[in-house]
Amino acid sequence: MSALVLAGGQVLADGVIDFNVGALGRNFWSLTVSGLTYGSIYALVAVGYTLVYGVLRLINFAHSEIFMLGMFGQYATLMLLGFNPSGDVYQQGVLLTIVFLAVAMVGGMVVSGGAAVGLERIAYRPLRRRGAPPLVFLITAIGASFVIQEFVHFVLPSLTGNTLGGVNAQQPIRLVQPATQFEVFGARVSNVDLVIVASALVLAFAVDRFVNATKFGRGIRAVAQDPVTATLMGVSRERVIMLTFLIGGVLAGAAALLYTLRVPSGIIYSGGFILGIKAFSAAVLGGIGNLRGALLGGLLLGVMELYGQALFGTEWRDVVAFVLLILVLMFRPTGILGESLGKARA
Repeated sequence: MSALVLAGGQVLADGVIDFNVGALGRNFWSLTVSGLTYGSIYALVAVGYTLVYGVLRLINFAHSEIFMLGMFGQYATLMLLGFNPSGDVYQQGVLLTIVFLAVAMVGGMVVSGGAAVGLERIAYRPLRRRGAPPLVFLITAIGASFVIQEFVHFVLPSLTGNTLGGVNAQQPIRLVQPATQFEVFGARVSNVDLVIVASALVLAFAVDRFVNATKFGRGIRAVAQDPVTATLMGVSRERVIMLTFLIGGVLAGAAALLYTLRVPSGIIYSGGFILGIKAFSAAVLGGIGNLRGALLGGLLLGVMELYGQALFGTEWRDVVAFVLLILVLMFRPTGILGESLGKARA
């Protein structure tokens, strides 16, 4: 394929794709910081996919809408606290800001966790009791995804007096003004970056410890490895499944707040669709069914897609993420770590 080399290291391949090596080199560290920030959010959502798949062998494609409901949940919580939508940043002081963020995160967790448990009870449990084949679960998950989207799109506005939902994104509520805290090789690291990465790592570590070092976690791993034997040993499979959906939903709610810190205007009925697909890709990339693989896959995906954006242009960012997934699966179909939840050990 013919290519034209331009000044600054930019290559124009057949006039279609920019290959800007210079931009990647100049912005390498800033892209890395931003990539780790987005990757942390992908990782938290990916854990939900991984847990459900590890226990049920089910790809819960409605999990992206659970994340979206978490965004609306934390937004509604802030409104109940007295915040009015505005493009301005609220100056409440550090301590009050932390309190408001914590309460908003809890609100998002409650909404998304409750929605995840409700989804399991209404959509998936009846199918399990009837012994439905895996394809029926998959179709149901896709259908539930669209049902939740359209509920927020059309029904929620009438229930809230057009305060929430509808066709347009919610007007942002900004609690934190991004401010540079320090620099890494010239790349600025903001307070928002630190909050997102630190929160995601703490939550991911907590879930890993919960699954690998607690009685309930042993139950999750037992059901993931052999549900029949686990039931004979006294483990309640239905309780484990409900707990699995609850944990995934709670993490999605936490990720929702972190995402809106980074993208305050991202709260919209379809706001979880692309991010959910990327989070699923991160779970597969790291090794579907592997908690640590979900974290690794999310961080790697976030960084690589921003590198690809610098190389090929903004419009190719999403394409790079999925091409990376395809390349990894071509050479390692089980993902980078490739260990199932049922075989994980503390």
